[in-house]
Amino acid sequence: MSSENDTAGKAPREIGTFDIAQVMQAIPHRYPFLLVDRVVDMVLGESCIGIKNVTINENFFQGHFPSMPVMPGVLIIESMAQTAAVLVVTTLGPSWQGKLVYFMTVDNAKFRKPVVPGDQMRVHVKKERQRGNIWKFNGEAKVDGKIVAEATYSAMILDR
Repeated sequence: MSSENDTAGKAPREIGTFDIAQVMQAIPHRYPFLLVDRVVDMVLGESCIGIKNVTINENFFQGHFPSMPVMPGVLIIESMAQTAAVLVVTTLGPSWQGKLVYFMTVDNAKFRKPVVPGDQMRVHVKKERQRGNIWKFNGEAKVDGKIVAEATYSAMILDR
């Protein structure tokens, strides 16, 4: 198992864009709960940006809210977690195939502006630290460059 000290002195490895097929190879989520359409600007073990194109076709808009559709805050946080999971699984490589990334904590979540159909949400995640199979992240969701939500959260990597 690697830790934050294993990468000391090594240059970060930048990865290109992950399309939806690659995202689906990395994490097990599927419609209607897959909340990342693409991953860009990934630096292994450090950070990445997930993109969620929010459309009126999302199933949650039927009830949240029919006359004024707003993406639920918990799903924005879930999008942060899924983006981080793609980073974790990609960083750990093939030896970690078949593992799942489970939420452990969510701290200091703040919701600053509603996310609505037509928005492109860019989810910026940065690894704060890693100890064994536990990773901690800072996440920010942005629309048009403005922060709409933020949180600190941690996850554990376990067998399915």
